Amino acid sequence: MRPRRRLDRGLLIASFVIAAGMSLIIWGFFTAITGDEGIDRPAEIESVSPVENAVQVLQQERIAVDLEFGYQAVLVIDGIEPETTNIGEFEAEPGQLVTLPPTAIFDPGNSVISFQPSDDAVITEFSQGRHEVQVVYWRIEEGRQNASTYRWSFVVV
Repeated sequence: MRPRRRLDRGLLIASFVIAAGMSLIIWGFFTAITGDEGIDRPAEIESVSPVENAVQVLQQERIAVDLEFGYQAVLVIDGIEPETTNIGEFEAEPGQLVTLPPTAIFDPGNSVISFQPSDDAVITEFSQGRHEVQVVYWRIEEGRQNASTYRWSFVVV
């Protein structure tokens, strides 16, 4: 008959601490919110750039909103609504270079509206600090009178 081995208290405590740590790591992986999951964005808006609450945006950053197909939009940046140009209205010969005006550009084929600050635009650059963007969007067949809005902000360094 073998003598019964005594439990090593230190080993028991270390094993419990390791098991608890592994459990917390596994729980963290399953409950973490990453990417777009943590953003409460309307389903009609597929993505925005710069992302919501970005903190290191450059002064010449392009603002863009990707909408679901069938929607049209305008941008309001820090209370200023730049004129919107629909690139579907441009007619160009094959191979001809088209120069876009310094306005917000709406691409109906991709349902994307974007604005790039430039010397000729109503906003030449973004100053340092927080900026707010609002996108006013609507189904093309319903018209702007039935528009919805979405706001987000970003910080320029």
